[in-house]
Amino acid sequence: MIRVPKAVTFNHTPLLELGLPQWRSRLVLLVLLVGMGSLVGRSLYLQGVHNDFLQAKGESRYARVLEVPATRGRITDRNGNLLAVSTPVYSIWAIPSDASQIAPGQLRQLAQLLEMDAADLGARFAAGRDFVFLKRQVSPELADKVAALGLPGIHRQNEFRRFYPSGEVMAHILGFTSVEDRGQEGIELTYERMLAGQAGSRRVVKDRRGRVVEDVESIRQPRDGADVALAMDARIQYLAYAALREAVHRHNAKAGSVVVLDVQTGEVLALVNAPTFNPNNRAHLTGAQLRNRVFTDTFEPGSVMKPFIAAMALESGRFQATTPVDTHSGHLTIGNRTIHDSHPYRSLTVAEVIQKSSNIGTARMALEFTPEYMRDFYARLGFGSPLQLGFPGEASGTLRPAQDWRPIEQATMSYGHGVSVTLIQIARAYLAFARDGELLPLSLTRVETPPQGARVFSPRVAREVRQMMEMVVNPGGTAARAKVTGYRVAGKTGTANKIENGRYVNRYMSSFVGLAPASNPRLVVAVTIDEPSADQHFGGAVAAPVFAQVLEGALRALGVAPDAPLAPLQFTALAPAGSARASQEGM
Repeated sequence: MIRVPKAVTFNHTPLLELGLPQWRSRLVLLVLLVGMGSLVGRSLYLQGVHNDFLQAKGESRYARVLEVPATRGRITDRNGNLLAVSTPVYSIWAIPSDASQIAPGQLRQLAQLLEMDAADLGARFAAGRDFVFLKRQVSPELADKVAALGLPGIHRQNEFRRFYPSGEVMAHILGFTSVEDRGQEGIELTYERMLAGQAGSRRVVKDRRGRVVEDVESIRQPRDGADVALAMDARIQYLAYAALREAVHRHNAKAGSVVVLDVQTGEVLALVNAPTFNPNNRAHLTGAQLRNRVFTDTFEPGSVMKPFIAAMALESGRFQATTPVDTHSGHLTIGNRTIHDSHPYRSLTVAEVIQKSSNIGTARMALEFTPEYMRDFYARLGFGSPLQLGFPGEASGTLRPAQDWRPIEQATMSYGHGVSVTLIQIARAYLAFARDGELLPLSLTRVETPPQGARVFSPRVAREVRQMMEMVVNPGGTAARAKVTGYRVAGKTGTANKIENGRYVNRYMSSFVGLAPASNPRLVVAVTIDEPSADQHFGGAVAAPVFAQVLEGALRALGVAPDAPLAPLQFTALAPAGSARASQEGM
């Protein structure tokens, strides 16, 4: 039998005691109460006082803010004819992780509708991206067919596509927009802020497949773009387009341009270039097609500058229209250089210098003035500076500082060599002859109130030079083919050799700039034909007929009353090179 020592008592062993110290239970209870209080307080704080964080986290899983596109403003001509309008279309897009579950047969159906390769479509779904566009700017009919397939991960969204009813006719003035309907060229770019408007936004609830299941609220209403009414007249634009296209083709020319200005307001009624492009289909465009040559291309204008020298001479008081000018029988040596006239004359009056397009007569008048005086006169006419119309790519031309001019350079600049201009600059400068010595700023948009002009020379001088330019069109001048039945026409031819690698080459820029009716001018028309190569290159033979065709149609479209007898035109055929008539054409 085992004996237990009396000194050992199990009831008093601390390890075997069942109860806890009273302070320990109270401490645990206090810790639990503090923890629960903290959780309750934090919950109340997050859900009642500062719930933005949790709300944002929750909404990020289902709520989306969608952009509501604004409708781009329309572009119209001066008579309200639509030139550019945005039409509703759709874009087809996909969530690749969902779309990858599409069966092969359905994938082929989708590819066929979108005119895509099924393998390429499958590769897009397997690319691992969260979002991918499949095709932009599809018709509503096609978008409905895609939606009818009911494919997982395939969605559509509203967009707009710009449509240009006039196609090639207005391409260079209107420009075009990108696939996002933002202006890229022309008026679309110049007036982008006005046309684009401001997009709105709305909050929606989407499911995991990206489908909108609830439209929660509108955050901001879209503000549609404003309409832009151009100064262009669609009737005159089409006349100019047809006449230019036919002339470029007939003369096998590289390019050509036409500008028509309203004398009363400075509005640009027509502006065309060839080659052109179709803004509705830009799949195979080249830089030559896109370039708006009227604004961007500079050239040596040749003899169309001579009337300005006549105006400068008359305005100074040193010359009259009947003042004789010694033309040195067709040869004038300045320093070590000699300039020529195509046909030798011993002496011509100032008026005859313009009529016969004498280089020497024009140079003799110009050399009576200092380079500073002549350059200032050119600058006041707008040469050497852009017209600030805001049109993209507008060039300023070249007009060098007067201190750099040598006498031979001053002489050649008088008849349009050694100075470069754009067609829009030369057309605007001729407004001074049409408006009795006053220049107007030009406008591409419709003008309700004509702007204030700036006087360049006196009304008397403008009228006298107009009479000289009428002689250019009449028998004995260089542009009989610029005549228009029923109207007195005044203008000037230009034929200038082009420069290549710093040297003049046997390629030409042929031009004609004129106005009508000469008794009370309403229109200025400027024409250039770049590198005509079908056996004719003089401005009177190549550009003048285009001028006459455009001018006649434009005057009649505007209802301008005739100021000359309505006798049939008697066109004189162009004589072969080297004959008296051909030799009269100034360079």
